[in-house]
Amino acid sequence: MPTPSAGDPFLELLAETLENLDRSARGQFLQRFFGTIAQLDLTEAASLDYWGQILERRRELAEGLGKPISLKTAMVDVLASLSYLRLPILMEYQELKKLQINAATDPLTSLYNRRLFEEQFEKELNRALRYTEHLALVILDLHRFKEINDLYGHPRGDALLQMAATTLRKSLRTSDYAFRIGGDEFALLLVQSDTDQAGTLARRVRANFASAIEPMQMAVKLGLDFGVSVYPVDGDQRETLVRIADERLYEMKNALRASREQPLIYPPAVTHGTAAAALNEAGSAASESIKNQGFPGIERRKWERVSFSGTRAHAQLPDNFATTAKVLDLGYGGVALEMGAADKLGTTFPAVLRVPILPPLRVNLKTLYQVPGDVGQVRVGCAFIT
Repeated sequence: MPTPSAGDPFLELLAETLENLDRSARGQFLQRFFGTIAQLDLTEAASLDYWGQILERRRELAEGLGKPISLKTAMVDVLASLSYLRLPILMEYQELKKLQINAATDPLTSLYNRRLFEEQFEKELNRALRYTEHLALVILDLHRFKEINDLYGHPRGDALLQMAATTLRKSLRTSDYAFRIGGDEFALLLVQSDTDQAGTLARRVRANFASAIEPMQMAVKLGLDFGVSVYPVDGDQRETLVRIADERLYEMKNALRASREQPLIYPPAVTHGTAAAALNEAGSAASESIKNQGFPGIERRKWERVSFSGTRAHAQLPDNFATTAKVLDLGYGGVALEMGAADKLGTTFPAVLRVPILPPLRVNLKTLYQVPGDVGQVRVGCAFIT
């Protein structure tokens, strides 16, 4: 992810904002801006001219040095060359930049803080809208973090937060952003990432964190839970995307908790063909996600199931996939559904499974059994077939 440097988050936002203003408004703003940072009394026309010189100087420096140059560097260079920056003002400017860095950075983890998360999210969302690109949001928190603080003390908890932050930085691309948005809560903004890409990265982050803390051999099994939402698939408003990512985070928590409490076994099922192979991989990913949380007693077995009780997991059924059924649990060999009129399904039927942790999966199912469920509902056991 980009490392915060003096002025970069703020001046880059400033530059982009100015591009969207008309010339008059841009001149008025820059006149006040130069007056504030360097005590310059300029006309609007002169302010616009100097801003243009700053942008041009940044381009020249970048070409000459072969690497990106910050707006702050170009600004100091231009104003100093014009004798507009005297030493006392420069010191004040550097102090101002230091304060701005502190205002945008979490002091414990050195990640961007919640304030900059909200600003950057809005900026990247607007960019994604403008260029018709995907933007993924991942919200994470530390599973059982309070127990760590209670058992080992806050210094250990702080060290683990720093390890989580280091894991995020090492796992991201340079175009992505990581933030600490709460006590043990983190957020990622993944530019030009769709649902599959974001899910893959989030699982890699969780696995990397599990490996990093394994040598500590703590009695409390700590892990990173996550929820993902993606523009434009899940919405086009920041509040909507945050809400959906939060909901999916807690769906994962509930699914993993239920899996720990109910490690039950499926009856034998038909498991051949391409659909079965896909679900074997999906079931493996679900089982692996449980093991990465450190839950004892959960081992990969051929017919192990993952319960989705208490989550919003569901299957889209035939009739143009407009009808849905609740997904009760999922295993390597099949899936258990709950619905009101199972007789309409037929012996075999297609479905699209939408469950936490995994991307949407199109499958063909064969009905194995039907038993009464909750009032007015039927539990339908299904096997994956070609």
